[in-house]
Amino acid sequence: MSDLLKRTGEALYGPQWQSAIARDLDVSDRHVRRMAAGEQPLKPGMALDLWRIALERTATLEDLADELKRASTP
Repeated sequence: MSDLLKRTGEALYGPQWQSAIARDLDVSDRHVRRMAAGEQPLKPGMALDLWRIALERTATLEDLADELKRASTP
């Protein structure tokens, strides 16, 4: 599960993902580091929150992609 957290964090926030994910999950950076290291599990509620964030980000990116496509068409 720590691999899923790392992959999700990097996809959503980039290489400096731990602080951003901690902020959005309302947990400490230290807690995120422990989960990433596999010392603590990713709780189901946190996985659900990240799923929702990923869906919102996907929708935003799809909207932006559509706008960029329209802007690039003469």
